[in-house]
Amino acid sequence: MSYPQTASHADQLQALWHPYTQMHAMPAPLEVVGGVGPRMTLSDGETLLDATCSWWCMIHGYGHPRLVSAIQQQAAQLCHVMLGGIRHQPAVALAEALVRITPEGLNHVFFSDSGSVGMEVAMKMAVQYQQQRQDRDDTRGRTRMLSLMKAYHGDTAGCMAVCDPEEGMHSLFADFLPRHHFAPAPTAGFTAPYEEVLGDIAALRRELETHDDIAALLMEPLLQAAGGLNMYSPHYLKAARDLCDEFGVVLIFDEVATGFGRTGKLFACEHADVTPDIMVLSKGLTGGYLGHAATLAQSHIFHAFDGKDANTAFMHGPTFMGNPLACRVALESLKVFEEDDYLGKIASLNQVLREELADFSHPAIGDIRVLGATAVIEVHDAASLEGAQAHARQQGVWLRPFGRWLYTMPAYITSHDDLRKITHAMKSHFTDNL
Repeated sequence: MSYPQTASHADQLQALWHPYTQMHAMPAPLEVVGGVGPRMTLSDGETLLDATCSWWCMIHGYGHPRLVSAIQQQAAQLCHVMLGGIRHQPAVALAEALVRITPEGLNHVFFSDSGSVGMEVAMKMAVQYQQQRQDRDDTRGRTRMLSLMKAYHGDTAGCMAVCDPEEGMHSLFADFLPRHHFAPAPTAGFTAPYEEVLGDIAALRRELETHDDIAALLMEPLLQAAGGLNMYSPHYLKAARDLCDEFGVVLIFDEVATGFGRTGKLFACEHADVTPDIMVLSKGLTGGYLGHAATLAQSHIFHAFDGKDANTAFMHGPTFMGNPLACRVALESLKVFEEDDYLGKIASLNQVLREELADFSHPAIGDIRVLGATAVIEVHDAASLEGAQAHARQQGVWLRPFGRWLYTMPAYITSHDDLRKITHAMKSHFTDNL
């Protein structure tokens, strides 16, 4: 069989395959040529205030001079080298910095190149840990994960298997993926009293009592992001920690979206004063300037891999793990975060979001939630959000709603006036169009 060697004009226009998009029906994508602060610049000179900080990672905004300079300086010294038998100062310094700023006990850092891969590392680490741990003799058959409904952990095969199997986007692959266990998504909100959380905790306990093959419990602490921006109680995190200890299950926190201030604390688990056995970081790790991830583990996890031969070592090694450019810009991002009091900035952004959205209502809206520098308007019917993106663009704002959720996760350097511009674009979609 022969194949045509020349692409059609339509195929040439679709050489770049966009994510989460039906390509044949996709409107012309925006051509971004640059950006400064919270704004993107398009090829025709138009600027758009980015209300999503580019999938929640550009926490310092675009073109931050210190981050750009860090990349340039590192590029002049060393762009990349493998970590197999080699180390370099940016990787060592970043590992030490992450141990310093994360909850007490997370003493060991394994790098990779994206949040999804970081989660794959965490799951693989947990399963091997259960096979090699010496403190219990009932863990050798533990090879399954316990995840939560409404969860989203990434699009790689292992991560797809622990995303919500009903409302998630991966149902096509149900017969391809391994089967894991799921507990109901927590329903008690962030400020709910302990008594209202007891039902959620009881449901989690039932899953752990029912299945004896669970190696790890995976959770996006307090904010389930791409699964619908569900915000839940710190009491649930505390109970999860206690239950994992009781049942000998590894507790993994996916802080890819929640880490680096998004919920108002540096890490979401700090709201509950809980340390997981394993924590995964990405997105804001480098300020969004380069792809990178870190999987941190407590020492009891790390030392379960001790041994006399390679069979007990952790056999994983992404090519670009610990990339010097990514490590160097991540270090600079942490310095900016701390020196410029980003937690204070986030607290003030939270206040504006609450002032602007707390009393807003419309028949199409089911719920409005705010946590840290995150706000979401959830509607009863996804059709209510048709045209919301175009409406926001007319006001100079870039919003990207999904499903039944219209949300903002702005850059932390967003001014109060700009944040009000974002919330106005969100609210006026309902008041002007519905």
